[in-house]
Formats: sequence, structure tokens, C-alpha cells
Amino acid sequence: MSDLLSKVQAAAAEGKLLPASAQNIATLLGSGTSTIYRDSVTELADGNQWAELNDRFFRTLAFGTGGLRGRTIGKIVTRAESGELQALDRPQYPCVGTNAMNFYNISRATQGLVRYLRKWVAEHGPAGGKPKLIIAYDTRHFSRDFADLTAKVATENGCDVGLFESPRSTPELSFAVRLLGAQAGIVLTASHNPPHDNGYKVYFDEGAQIVEPQASGIIAEVNGVTSEVYEPLHGAERGEISTLGAEIDSAYLERLKTLVLDPAMVKEAGKTLKIVFTPIHGTGGVITPLALEVAGLDVIVEPTQEMQDGRFPTVQSPNPENAEALSLGLKLAGERGADLVVATDPDADRMGVAVRDDDGQLVLLTGNQIGSLLGYYRLKTLFDTGVLNDGNKARAVLVKTFVTTDLQRSIAEHFGVRCIDTLTGFKYIGQKLGQYEGALPDADRAGYRQKSEAETRALRLKDSSFFVFGGEESYGYSGADFVRDKDANGAAVMFAEVAAYAKSRNLTLPALLDEVYGKFGFYWEKLGTMTLEGADGAAKIQRLLASYESSPPKEISGQAVASVKDFAKDTFHDADGQEIPKEKMLMFELADGGRVAVRGSGTEPKIKYYLFARQQPEAGREFTREELAGIKPAVAQRLDETWTWLQEDAKGRM
Repeated sequence: MSDLLSKVQAAAAEGKLLPASAQNIATLLGSGTSTIYRDSVTELADGNQWAELNDRFFRTLAFGTGGLRGRTIGKIVTRAESGELQALDRPQYPCVGTNAMNFYNISRATQGLVRYLRKWVAEHGPAGGKPKLIIAYDTRHFSRDFADLTAKVATENGCDVGLFESPRSTPELSFAVRLLGAQAGIVLTASHNPPHDNGYKVYFDEGAQIVEPQASGIIAEVNGVTSEVYEPLHGAERGEISTLGAEIDSAYLERLKTLVLDPAMVKEAGKTLKIVFTPIHGTGGVITPLALEVAGLDVIVEPTQEMQDGRFPTVQSPNPENAEALSLGLKLAGERGADLVVATDPDADRMGVAVRDDDGQLVLLTGNQIGSLLGYYRLKTLFDTGVLNDGNKARAVLVKTFVTTDLQRSIAEHFGVRCIDTLTGFKYIGQKLGQYEGALPDADRAGYRQKSEAETRALRLKDSSFFVFGGEESYGYSGADFVRDKDANGAAVMFAEVAAYAKSRNLTLPALLDEVYGKFGFYWEKLGTMTLEGADGAAKIQRLLASYESSPPKEISGQAVASVKDFAKDTFHDADGQEIPKEKMLMFELADGGRVAVRGSGTEPKIKYYLFARQQPEAGREFTREELAGIKPAVAQRLDETWTWLQEDAKGRM
């Protein structure tokens, strides 16, 4: 051990290894219990793999408001990590390093979370009770191993656990936390990240991801844990593990049925509507096909991608916003004459779709287009059926993020309902739902989670705010508050209803979307990303973000910057009068009405650029489809040119 540490210190002195990396290596080797740690570091050091060691150790994987996320399989897999190769070509052990998703960091995070939960229960009750934690996991490498370890650490530190028997989606985890009255939930997933990643997302008692004040309290407890080693409790102080499965599935499916606003129309139009569904090797296959069938729809599951497989072997990336990830679904839809292709990511919180256009070709819709169709249809139908009217519409609300299309704001304003903007991340939409539930009188909140959707809707329309729809441009949607996160299972049901509605009018979905554009104007958005991995990449991202703050551009691609919004420094309030939390994001408003937002990703080694443009008809008229055919490419070209300009500008800033 001493020879290894001496070699590490010498590498740091020679500039081959960052000082922080050397310190973290010493900390891990000093506090860990596994010989795999020492053997892996030794192999990498002997091979002069200093860049790999820097990536693994330049920091301790930060526990943030989104939990943990990072590599669980290194760029270089050591012999010790490979061990006896497991099923699906998985190494026997996860990536060794303080900046990796592994048993060391899972143990630390769980110890800290349980410490917080025990203090919270002691203060808020029930008196003398143990906190209850629900654990779900997706199909990724090590997800089940991490879930089992999380359950072990939690129970040995005094927390009762409900552990799903097999992979389940993130939204079902959120639902289960609420249904079972748990104090918190954890889902082991890295969402749509590459196969080498995994993550640990934490939810609090309302079923939403943690926000303040819980976030800071949990983060402080986790950061206070420096070792995976702990002294287990004994006897009655220990928690117990119960297994969750079909009973939660059934209750969740019953709630998903309530998302259908016009069952008769769906049943009739659904007779000729064909849907191809692919879970892209993830958890969506557990619930989504059943939910569509319960709604009376014909669904064909892509058989190759129905197989749960953490390698995601049939795609380059298990991300349903990418055309490549839907290629097998598109092929099957072509063979079977399907109208619609629906895809979900590994933890089934994001949904992407492809639809038939007027020429019979299958085309992908963007996340903004999907959300706008969902928001428009749900508002229109709720007014058509009398659920919403002039007397109660002031209590209806659509919620979106700042970086989601402003078309949804125009739609909400047309119907006379509030549109709330939140920071990026569905946890903020979940937080708004918690505020709306909390605004109900005490008598109405009693037993709220056991009440039907119709009952809770009536209460919210009477005394609080009725959540009609919420979404974000990154393919996340929700149409009810029984889940407090984005829900691809529910989104599939809601979007299938929109497809049935278009079918009932003999329209394609692109034609229906053009009706919306014709009425409200053409809105177009573009997401640009720069991926900068490892220690060097993280530093570049921070330098680039700092440069925008200290030296914001005066013009972007020939358009003057009319104003700059700094969400880290300035104070903003939403339409409910609530102060927006501080976050590192800059918004540049352009003279032509467009805008550009810049922020670092909270879950991937990326810096993201959100570009917005629009063209609206003159007052009192609507665009025809012929006019839109000319407007669309011109607006899209404008954003392409803006993105080219931003990339060149970023090179200079870095």
C-alpha cells in the first residue's frame, strides 16, 4: 500500500495526476474494505493511466438535488473490475473511484439519506416510528446490485424498505411513495444516459425529487459521510424489507386510465389506430403496453427492444428523442402499417414519438411539439366537456420550464388559464403540485391521495389550482398529480388519445399541429450541446459558463441582445408570485423576439444551448398551411445559423 501511495504522490508532484485525485485515492484506499480498490488503482498506476485515474478521482461524486449520477463502468475496465464476466457482458464489479457510481458512493449516499430521514421522522412523526423508504431500479448494469445494497444499508441503519421485485419505472416509484405514505424514495437509474452510466435519484414524501429545504439537509448529511463502513444496528432498531410488485402495478394502472379525457372517442377511433411501442430495453415494457390496451388501443410491441438489457445493444443511445433509437420501431411500423410509434427511455420517464405525415411517411416530433399538442388537446377537451369554464378557468394552470417553447404559453393564454415557468428539472413542476395540494383546506387534504382524480380535481378547482398539464422540452410530460415526476407511461396514454382525436377528424398529427401553428404562430426551437468529459471537460464547462456571466455577448448571429437574465444573481417570480430559486442559467433576449438560454447539464458532462424563434400571424388572421410551408424552413435556418455562430463564439471563449 505504501509503495502505491508513494507512486501516486510522485505522479501528482510531476503534474501527471491532479492533487485532488491523489488525495481522493489515498482517502478511498484508507477507508475502503475491498482489495478491488487497491488492485484497480495499482493496475492503472502501473500502466501510467493517469488520465483515467484523474477522471475517476478528481472529485468525490457530488450528491446534488438530483442525487448521484456518473460512470459505473470506466473507460478502461481493470482486471479486478472484470472479475468473472457476468451476464450481458457486464464486469463483475463497478468502476473504482470516488467520482464513480459504485458501492462506495451508494453506501455513503444511503447512510446520509437515512440519517436525515430519521431526524425528520423524529421531528415530524410518527412518534417512535421508523422512516419508510421505497426503492426501484431500472435495467441498467448494476441497478439491481445497487438497489440491494441500498436496501441493506438503509435497514441496517434503522429504516424500513419497500423494494420492487424487478425493474420498474421512475414514475411508478413516485406513485408508490405517495400511495404507501413513505418518507422517501430512491430509483437506481441514469435515465437516457449511455450504458456505462448509472444514477441514484432521491424523492421525498410527496413523491417529487428533493428540493429545498430537504435538499440542503440531505446533501449536508451525505457529505458528512466519508466512509462506506458503518456499525449496523441490531434487533428492533433495524428496519425490515418488504417486496413490492403486482399490487402497485394494478393501482398505478387504475390511475393511468383516468388520464383519458374522452373514452368514447378513443374507443371508436382506436378501432383503426395502430400503435408500435418500444421500451428500448428499459422498464417501459412493464406498464405502457398494458396502459394502452386498457384504454382500448391496439399496440404492437417491438420484440427485440422489449428485452430488458443494460447494454441497450440495438441502439447507439437509449434516448427516445433520437431518430436512431426509434429505427426498429419505425421499421416495424412500416411493415405493420402503424400510425404511431411510441418510445420510452430506460426508466420510462421520457417519451418520444414518430407519426404519419400527409404523404404517409413516419416523421419524428420534437419534445416541444409533443408537449404543445398534449397541452392544446387537454385544454380544448376540458373546455369542450365543461370541466373547465369561464367560472373556474382562473384556477386552471399549465406548468412548463423556462427552456420549453413559448407556444405553450400562447395556448394557455388563449384559453384563459395561467402558465407557470419553472427552472429546468421536473422536480420544480413536482414542487408546484405540492404547493397546490398544500393550499387546500386541512379537511380537503385529509385522505387526498386516496381520493379519485375527479374528487381531487373538484377540490383544486374550488380552493386551489387544478394542474391541467406540465412538460419540458426534454420529452418529459405529466397530466395529473398522482405522479410527481415526468411519466412516459402516462404520456403514452395521453398522446395516443391525441392521435385518436386526429384520426376521428381524418387528420394526420402534423396537420393537427399545423392547425395549432396557424392559430398561434410558428414557434421553433433548437437544442445545441457540447459534451466535455472528465476532469478537463468539467473545468472547461465552468470556464465557459463564467465567461458568459462576466462578458455576455452584445449580439448573437447578427441580432442585438436586448436584455440578459442571470438566474444565478437576479430575482424572479413566477405567475403565482413565488420566488424562482437561484440557478446558473443565462437567458439572452434578442431584438427580433428570439432568445438563447445557456446552462450546464445537471446530469451529463454537457453545456446546453436552447435557441428559440417564432413568427406570428397578423392580428385577426391565421397562417394557412401553404404559408407555414414557407415559414418553417426560413425560421429553422435562422436557428441553424445562430447555433453555428454560438459554437464559434464558444471556441473563442474556451
